[in-house]
Amino acid sequence: MRLGLNIGYSGSSIGDVMPLIQHADEVGVDSVWAAESYGSDAATVLAYAAAKTERIKVGSAIFQMPARTPANTAMTAMTLDALSGGRMLLGLGLSGPQVVEGWHGVPYGKPLTRTREYVEIVRTIIARDERLEHDGEEYQIPYSGEGATGLGKPLKSILHPVRPAIPIYLAAIGPKNVQLTAEIADGWLPIFYSPERETIYNENLDAGMEAAGRDGSDFDIAPTVSVVMGDDIEACRDMLRPMFALYIGGMGSKEKNFYNDLACRYGFEEAAGKIQDLYLAGNKSEAIALVPDALVDECALVGPLDRILDRLEAWKDSRIGTMILGTMQPEVLEPLQDAL
Repeated sequence: MRLGLNIGYSGSSIGDVMPLIQHADEVGVDSVWAAESYGSDAATVLAYAAAKTERIKVGSAIFQMPARTPANTAMTAMTLDALSGGRMLLGLGLSGPQVVEGWHGVPYGKPLTRTREYVEIVRTIIARDERLEHDGEEYQIPYSGEGATGLGKPLKSILHPVRPAIPIYLAAIGPKNVQLTAEIADGWLPIFYSPERETIYNENLDAGMEAAGRDGSDFDIAPTVSVVMGDDIEACRDMLRPMFALYIGGMGSKEKNFYNDLACRYGFEEAAGKIQDLYLAGNKSEAIALVPDALVDECALVGPLDRILDRLEAWKDSRIGTMILGTMQPEVLEPLQDAL
């Protein structure tokens, strides 16, 4: 298992987190990942991180597909790969309808269709074996629909990529999305992953692998795992409860919240329902207090170092290939790296 580091939305605070990234680079952490939502973008952060490091891979977790055309994403990924000397990992995700339609101003569309076509287009551009032509349901290239001039023509990137393929990771939660990820992607970026509950994903992962004729040896499961080290276990849990409550209770609507659905699939239906009701009613502190200890303990690493290392064994026995740490504590990196 490899270690990664997730620095989240760091566009405005890169100076604070840069020492942590450079320490991760020095101790051999495999990758560093930046996120975006509706504030700082991930590409600029990754470019800065790549310029300030020597060997650590730089990954997007994630680039929002609705925010960029597939060609723009391919251009960005190839440029980052070239500038970093072949260290780019391309993580993609759909985000949610609230952000897609409320921020980017584009229709959410058909998520599975969009994802399949998007990945195909990006791979075609990066491979640079042929001029880009795509006649799909979500994307038509060259474009010939309403408002077209008729002057568009198939093109090939004028940038020769450093590599003929850049690893593509997909963020997915729902069963059909996970199955598609296992079929077409090089890796999967799950959130709130629990090694005890990974059997709920196996059927979809295996079906996707079978559809692609692969055995899984070339597929990297790379969850982000929050880490808070400290002597007071309850205090460590309390530092993470607001994040769990935000996602389970406040990300999305009452009718459509992917993270709430996941908590229910894990067996925390009652708590998930109450957290969502309270959060959406504005009672955030009460919602935070209801996040179960068991959920935090399963999906994160909290407490004294000995407890964290003991808990690490469950993760080492799981299907994951990369554990992306969500932490601001540089002192946890070397012990975890040594333990793996």
